Amino acid sequence: MSRSTTTKQDATSRRIESEISGPLSDLSLDVEAVEVTPAGKRRVLRIAVDKDGGVTLDEIAEATREVSRVLDDSDVMGEQPYTLEVTSRGVDRPLTLPRHWRRNTDRLVAVTLADGEKVTGRITGADDAEDGAATLDVEGAERRVAYAEVTSALVQIEFNRRGGEEV
Repeated sequence: MSRSTTTKQDATSRRIESEISGPLSDLSLDVEAVEVTPAGKRRVLRIAVDKDGGVTLDEIAEATREVSRVLDDSDVMGEQPYTLEVTSRGVDRPLTLPRHWRRNTDRLVAVTLADGEKVTGRITGADDAEDGAATLDVEGAERRVAYAEVTSALVQIEFNRRGGEEV
C-alpha cells in the first residue's frame, strides 16, 4: 500500500469518526477505533465501540443501524461499495486512554514502560485525566504507573481469576 493510500485512508477514518461520534455518544457509546481497509473492489469499514460495563449484542445492532444511517446521509464513504462491521473493543486491544484503564479495573495487565521495564499487575484504580496514572497491584505491592510512561499495555486473559471467578 502506498503512502498516499494510507494517508487517504487515515483521513477517511478520521472523518468517519467525526461523523459518527456524536450519534454514537447519544447511544452512550464511545468510538474506540475506525479502520478502512481495501478488500478487492470493496472496502471494509470496521468500527469498534465500547462503554462502561461493556456492550451487548443489542447495543452493537443498534450502533450498526445508527452508523449505517449516518453514512447513508453522508458522502464520507464515496461511491465505492463497502462492508460495515461494528464490534466491541475486544480484550486484545491495547489500553491507550484513561477510560480503557478504568473499564478494566480488577483485570490483570502487562505493561511496558518508556524505559523498557515490563510490569504485570492487577489494575486497582485509574485516573480519568490524560496526564494521570493507573494503580496496579504488583505481587501485593501498590504501584502507580503514569499513562505518559506507558508504551504498551495489554489486558491478560485469565481462565481462573483469583477468588474463583472465571473469565
